[in-house]
Amino acid sequence: MTNHPVRLDHVVLWVTDPVAAAAFYERTVGLEPLRVAEFAAGEVAFPSVRVDEGSIIDLAPRTLADRMPALPGAAGSAGHPVHHICLALPSDAFDALRARLAEHAVPMTDLGHDSFGARGKAPRNFYFQDPDGNVVEARHYE
Repeated sequence: MTNHPVRLDHVVLWVTDPVAAAAFYERTVGLEPLRVAEFAAGEVAFPSVRVDEGSIIDLAPRTLADRMPALPGAAGSAGHPVHHICLALPSDAFDALRARLAEHAVPMTDLGHDSFGARGKAPRNFYFQDPDGNVVEARHYE
């Protein structure tokens, strides 16, 4: 692996109800919610959930999409969905996530094997959707 100074800081997902989305990612996925009370009080534009010490997922209300200026050369890009995001977990946390999703009746794909990612091939992976239809892949490398 190369020593590269660029790191993924955040991903923005469009959601209908950011408070409910934050609750889903906390309760079901196990991610720490950030700025939910501030969002509910109208102090910030959106809440987030922490993936690790250097990465978060912003849960932007779909109503913001119409007000976001498009990037030059990317007209109409605001609000465009992402195909999926992928969370890499240790093997035991991967199994615990799958159990929590089942407990909350969240539909999941069957297990996949040897899917390629940032750290090579992952022995197991699967996909699920959040309540807004955003697709999340979970995998482990150990």
